[in-house]
Amino acid sequence: MPATEIGSSDRLLAELRQWVEHETPTPDGAAVNGLMDQAEAGLRAVGAAIERLPGSRGFGDTLVARTPGEGAPVVVAGHLDTVWDHGTLAKSMPFRVEGERAHGPGIYDMKAGSFFAFHSVREILRQGTRTRRPITLLLTPDEEVGSPTSRAPIEAAARGARAVLIPEPAGGPQGACVTGRKGTGGFTLTIEGRSAHAGGNWSEGRSAVVALSRAILAVHDLTDLGRGVTTNVAPIWGGTRPNVIPPEAGCRIDFRAPSLAEAERVIAAIRALGVEEDGIRITLEGGLNRPPLEETAEGLALFEAARAIAGRIGYDLPKQHRGGGSDGNFTAAMGIPTLDGLGCTGAGAHAPEEHIRWADLVPRCAVLCELLETID
Repeated sequence: MPATEIGSSDRLLAELRQWVEHETPTPDGAAVNGLMDQAEAGLRAVGAAIERLPGSRGFGDTLVARTPGEGAPVVVAGHLDTVWDHGTLAKSMPFRVEGERAHGPGIYDMKAGSFFAFHSVREILRQGTRTRRPITLLLTPDEEVGSPTSRAPIEAAARGARAVLIPEPAGGPQGACVTGRKGTGGFTLTIEGRSAHAGGNWSEGRSAVVALSRAILAVHDLTDLGRGVTTNVAPIWGGTRPNVIPPEAGCRIDFRAPSLAEAERVIAAIRALGVEEDGIRITLEGGLNRPPLEETAEGLALFEAARAIAGRIGYDLPKQHRGGGSDGNFTAAMGIPTLDGLGCTGAGAHAPEEHIRWADLVPRCAVLCELLETID
């Protein structure tokens, strides 16, 4: 167990409940900031050095809290925003405890993990625990939409850091850490054709919808499960009336790739669809959003340290690669040793059955806290 006293799972759940019942949909910056205010007050009260970076583009602020010390810091980062709209608690997903499960919007992804980070840093400072390195904690407002405003602060904090810890949800029934993630990206594909009467002047038209259908099949064919590459097209749009050759159409494209080389190959193939011929013009906007978090020896060393702590506490901690991206993708691509998936066990991210296994709050938080104390 860490030198810092964590408390009981009952105590942690009671405070985490307050976080869950404060709804924080990503687009509502004011709502996210309300929870950010609570976290800031708790950290200021124990002497953290606070920097509050104002939000932009309608998103909330980014909170940076630092503990005293010399040398390269250990960075821990979590997001406070969720995919759930206002009213979800009242309408369909009230906070509730049913046996070993605690339910609520965002509890698994990732309010439990972000609370771990906050609670660990707060208690380290409150109790005066000595850590081998200073700690930098970031709480961010917009991870669920790709971290458009928080990526730069995350990368700034990680630059020169000893390590980065990401308490995103633990994976699978065994609660695995994440040592590798696919890179994620996307494009908006738009097509301009030529309108014409679908009966009397059919040959004068150039159907943007037909061109879109060919492009969709080409994107779908880029999926290669053996290489770990997947693509998806949704939503799609196009056309106005059945008797009009559609002059406009388009779609959104999502792609995932396990390495930078594979991501670049997929990006080149998608960009090659942008042509102008026979009255059809295809344009593409987008690219790679999160670079891959590729497994490295340094990242595996962090995992082995976490696994050893878990073993002393009394449970096995496996590792896994995951298809979804996180803010750890950014820091790993910078060459900073990064360990992800240090949040709570559970399931149902972005789904109505979202829950954590609340009895695991202490043993999971303890691993994160001891890493913060002992990484040298």
